Amino acid sequence: MLLSTGFGGLDGDTPDRRLADNRSSAFDVCHVGVVLRAVLFVHGVLALGVAFSVADAGAWWRQFAATSAVALPALLVWLITACLAERRLARLPAGAQWAAAISWGGACALAARSLWDWVQWPAATPEASVLQAFAVAATGAAMAAAFFHWLRQRARLQLPAATTARLAELQSRIRPHFLFNTLNTAIALVRIDPSRAETVLEDLAELFRVALSDGGPQAATTLGDEIELARRYLQIEELRFGARLQVRWELDPQADGARLPPLLLQPLVENAVKHGIEPAAQGGMLRVRTRVRRNQVEILVANSLPGSSAAPAVPGHGIALRNVHERLRLMHDVAADFSARRHGDVYRVQIVVPL
Repeated sequence: MLLSTGFGGLDGDTPDRRLADNRSSAFDVCHVGVVLRAVLFVHGVLALGVAFSVADAGAWWRQFAATSAVALPALLVWLITACLAERRLARLPAGAQWAAAISWGGACALAARSLWDWVQWPAATPEASVLQAFAVAATGAAMAAAFFHWLRQRARLQLPAATTARLAELQSRIRPHFLFNTLNTAIALVRIDPSRAETVLEDLAELFRVALSDGGPQAATTLGDEIELARRYLQIEELRFGARLQVRWELDPQADGARLPPLLLQPLVENAVKHGIEPAAQGGMLRVRTRVRRNQVEILVANSLPGSSAAPAVPGHGIALRNVHERLRLMHDVAADFSARRHGDVYRVQIVVPL
């Protein structure tokens, strides 16, 4: 069962098919970071354009405010419709995608300008209205073309970035030494405590089921599932370290629904055990805390550090931390925050993701 569910190739999943499933769409604009960049781009272009046609700062500000009142609604409508129709638009040929993006940009700009005319602007001559309408539509189409070009480049760059993160994720998954230690522990328990040995093997099977699943770089899980997986991992390690490993859980049930890349928490607790608990003769404390604050979820993994008299630990290369940071960025963009630093005799990794 473990082999049949763990390896995609055994289920007829070809590399070409996995690549197609993982390809990022150019219309993937449903992210706070993309919206912020779009707003800054459009308003930056408008600010420079207005500066060419005014004589002083006061006139510039009034003209910029007026043009922004047209540009911002048009931009938001373009982004919202692109987000809602992303899957359908992604199936179109490249030429049709360009045509849809450009024509809809012009239409959104023209609709926003018409609404602004109706609300506030004074009546203009028919000739001026036609000329201005053409200029507004052409400007909206040009900005949509420039922004869509950036979206296509972003989508092309995301595939190798996601593939790199996927490879790093695979490298940082359950390490061989953990497998050997767990199997030796289970073997030792078979005669003296068979039920406990069975529990250890069940936890190990669940860890490897998740580790070998091929969800792809865009796969997601929940914080609740990640907590459960980390519990299984630490239950196994507690058998090896005994009283040397003290785990404190401070969990907020309301945070369990937060979306995370799969197998994100386990490498962090594994690092904490390897570099914080294992080198210390007296062991140490591992703390996992989750909480909801202002529609965001904060995740903290903190471990005590060994003293100067502890056995020297094998220095880490930061692969797991870089992997976690990269996968968070790919999933949540600027909506996620990641920090890892030492505070006195404690090493803290803190993650913030939207709820």
